[in-house]
Amino acid sequence: MAKVKLTKMELRQQQIRLTQLQKYLPTLQLKKALLQAEVLEVQHELERIFSHFTTKKEEIDKYAILFSGSNLGDFFSAVEINVLEKKYENIAGIEIPSLEKLEFKEFSYSLFDTPVWFDAAITDTKALKRLREEILVAMEKKRAIEKELREVSIRVNLFEKIMIPRAKENIKRIKIFLGDQQLAAVAQAKVSKNKILLRAKKQVQEEEVL
Repeated sequence: MAKVKLTKMELRQQQIRLTQLQKYLPTLQLKKALLQAEVLEVQHELERIFSHFTTKKEEIDKYAILFSGSNLGDFFSAVEINVLEKKYENIAGIEIPSLEKLEFKEFSYSLFDTPVWFDAAITDTKALKRLREEILVAMEKKRAIEKELREVSIRVNLFEKIMIPRAKENIKRIKIFLGDQQLAAVAQAKVSKNKILLRAKKQVQEEEVL
């Protein structure tokens, strides 16, 4: 920590610094509160998607006993993802992802040569895969917001616990020092004045004697 100069100029600089810190702190505190709310919102979003994912997975698990080696290959081909695109939007300095596009590979099969449940299994599995990607995007979003929240929280703590108290302490120290200097100057001026008066009085007395 740099040594504080005990001067009027330094006092003015410390006062300006304190004003700036106190002015900017509420903005940081508001951003922290908003980010905390965003984290909770994403967490609720994740819980909702996980719930849908679990329900859908339980539905698909029922198809497992119906598969045989002959239709398993066709099934995997029918639910293969072909295009997966995310977009990122800069919000308050954070790159927030969202699922932009998800397309499955084109696949055709004969309805006459496949079981009646095959089409429903494909539809449900595609929905499950989409939910999985939504979960991954939401988790990425949550990590990005939490990272920003940690950084903002560090700055808020720095302002509240170090920078503002330090500026206040510096101002107090400088004011005390300058006050002491002023008192010393006044006392010295009084001593000098008394000395002058004593010399003048002595001179008057000597002149009267003569």
